[in-house]
Amino acid sequence: MVKKILQTKPGGDGIIREYNKTKSSSDSNRRKMVNILTADVTEKHSSSPPEQVRELYAQGIIALFPYLRDPYAKLGYEHYYDPQSGQGYLSWKIKNIQRNSAPSETRRCVPQSFSGGPSAQREASSSTDVILTEEQYREAVSLMKHTSEEATVKVKMRETFQYRRKMIHDPSRCADVLTEFPLYLDIKGLIELDFACLFGEKTAAKFLERWPTTFMQKVIQQSKGLNSSQELQDLIHCAESAVDTESGEDGWGSGLASILLLLHLIPPSAQGRKRPGKMSASQAEKHIVIFKKAGTNMQEHLDSIKESTQPYLLAVGTKKSSIHGYYIILDKKAIPCKSVSGLAAFDELFKAHFVFGVAYNK
Repeated sequence: MVKKILQTKPGGDGIIREYNKTKSSSDSNRRKMVNILTADVTEKHSSSPPEQVRELYAQGIIALFPYLRDPYAKLGYEHYYDPQSGQGYLSWKIKNIQRNSAPSETRRCVPQSFSGGPSAQREASSSTDVILTEEQYREAVSLMKHTSEEATVKVKMRETFQYRRKMIHDPSRCADVLTEFPLYLDIKGLIELDFACLFGEKTAAKFLERWPTTFMQKVIQQSKGLNSSQELQDLIHCAESAVDTESGEDGWGSGLASILLLLHLIPPSAQGRKRPGKMSASQAEKHIVIFKKAGTNMQEHLDSIKESTQPYLLAVGTKKSSIHGYYIILDKKAIPCKSVSGLAAFDELFKAHFVFGVAYNK
């Protein structure tokens, strides 16, 4: 059974060839095998397969690959599925599938009452007119879920781009994109790729080309004319710093600081003033970017999100001026940003609204 499954799934033949040659399995191929088999078992037996089914697959692995047997275990296949404890590689992967397929509290689609904005229907501007049959689409998605080769993934992401656009404009399916295409969470740059498919490479590059050279200094100068607070002075100081210092000072890098100055320059909307308690610029900042110390448990942060929120940046580092990585937090999931530059991360956050059809935070 296991041999037949592996022979009919992308990447499965490579696992068998490696074992026949080396009488062992690399970590990457072992993970790939578990992914293929759990995808098969959940497809045939739902996301909560019976214990005897899990054990059957574990037995099949050792029957096909006897050198992968655990010589110190009673049955030999407990590391894949232990019928006593219910643990093992297969069970852990099935739990991940269950967690990802559980209904999530989601923000979503922007009302189609105006012509622009992130969820507007628009023609893709690049060569993404590939029309796949349902079978070809399923094959492409399956291949992406079982490969880590970036070049292959990006080709398949382009081929499935039009399908994703249909998902995003379907209110009943728009929140399932990260479940259907989980590689957004593993491979950096896929948001940039989708945005370029939608608007073209030239438009995709425009913000990072023009902000530092055309707009940044103007924003700093305009900010100096505002009624000054210590918070504003600190932001201006950070924005004017050509290089982030490693002194005791702690503030955002110059690019992101210049973006946050806009919160002081652009007053709350009329709608905002009608609400009790006008939002301050520092409060609004937390809807754009949140800082967490390096070493923070990412899953704990995601689990702590109690209500549906619009996407924002999570900056992780030793301090605000020394960020190791940025993540876009969306649907209680963390999408790693391609760059560790605050300005580039903000650019990617903006693009994520269009890629996933998400409303701006009011």
